[in-house]
Amino acid sequence: MLKNYIKIAWKVLLRRKFFTFISLFGISFTLMVLMVATSLFDHAFGPQMPEREMDKLLFVNTMREQKQEGGFMTSGPPSYHFLHNNVRTLQTPENVSINSVFRTVNSYVNNRKLALDLKHTDQAFWDILDFNFLEGAPFGQQEVDGASRVAVINESTRKQYFGSSKVVGKDIVLDQVTYRVVGVVEDVPVLRLHSYADVWVPISLRSQDFNKARLHGSYFATIKAKNSADIPKIKEEYAAMMQHAERQHPEQGTELYSFPDTILESFARTFLGRGQEAGLSMLYTVLAGLIFLFMLLPTINLVSINISRIMERSSEIGVRKAFGASSSTIIGQFIVENVFLTLLGGILGFLLSAAVLKIINDSGVIVYADLGLNLRVFAWGLLLSLVFGLFSGVYPAYKMSRLKAVEALKGGTK
Repeated sequence: MLKNYIKIAWKVLLRRKFFTFISLFGISFTLMVLMVATSLFDHAFGPQMPEREMDKLLFVNTMREQKQEGGFMTSGPPSYHFLHNNVRTLQTPENVSINSVFRTVNSYVNNRKLALDLKHTDQAFWDILDFNFLEGAPFGQQEVDGASRVAVINESTRKQYFGSSKVVGKDIVLDQVTYRVVGVVEDVPVLRLHSYADVWVPISLRSQDFNKARLHGSYFATIKAKNSADIPKIKEEYAAMMQHAERQHPEQGTELYSFPDTILESFARTFLGRGQEAGLSMLYTVLAGLIFLFMLLPTINLVSINISRIMERSSEIGVRKAFGASSSTIIGQFIVENVFLTLLGGILGFLLSAAVLKIINDSGVIVYADLGLNLRVFAWGLLLSLVFGLFSGVYPAYKMSRLKAVEALKGGTK
């Protein structure tokens, strides 16, 4: 019986090719958008190398200074002085790293200009994050203390500057300054803002910033907890530290805002413009609403098309009922047809997703992107499509199956 239902479903799809195209396009396009968006989300906020232990990591990337009576507001990355004297002295974290916002420097190879992103880091940066070294090793505390001109480069820089040869011990010139290469790591996508760069050098090479007693600068802090249970304790200690820093601020009536956030909390705070609250619940609500709207589009499309198809087949339903077919048998047939259509659309959506993600990876729109298919999300998206597809087909079929044979033969009109 199931085999016959599938054959009938295939014939029905071929009978009205335009309606079939619209249905398949709605299902496959929706799943494709969902898959690509989720892959981008995982790439930016999920546990990816080198930020693998995301449940233990917090990041400080903003310092906001505001007058209590609604005066001026200054916001931006904190200074090295603030991070070193306040954040690095926290007792709860296992480790704290201070690293600079990356900046672009120029290098030249065979009269060809290379624009490379340079980040200054301390030794703790390499202990906290899990970089995959292809060659060599990170620079250590001795190189940081001595402000040695050493560098760790990524795989793409090695290929562009040196070719395919081994590079540890060789020199690389950036903005007319020569550095000795000590290690090569896998490319880090630009979406990983706190760890991304093409070249990493010791933070002590920017020692001119160390004693500038100001709040704002061009640095981040990366905080690692001993375990995920310590995250709330770190936030409490950080809040107490900020209250102390505010009392010590020379300008009276000024409020200071800075938070140790997860990557997702930081994004929510920036995207939603929240002050003291990270706004994760609001962000999840917005994302759930967008997903619902995306899933609603193919549902409405399927409901309309299925109603039209079932009304066209009212005579078929009437004949089957006249020969003794039960309502459950008729409903079962339409369930199989809708499941068949949805699965076909799901397969097309999967193939479209793979093609689009490959195009994004190859295009270089997102630097060093390595977007992949998330089978878990695809399964959930396909499941939701099946639910909506079943509902859109079962309800009209149920209404028609409840009609008497004569009424169904008349097109469902009494």
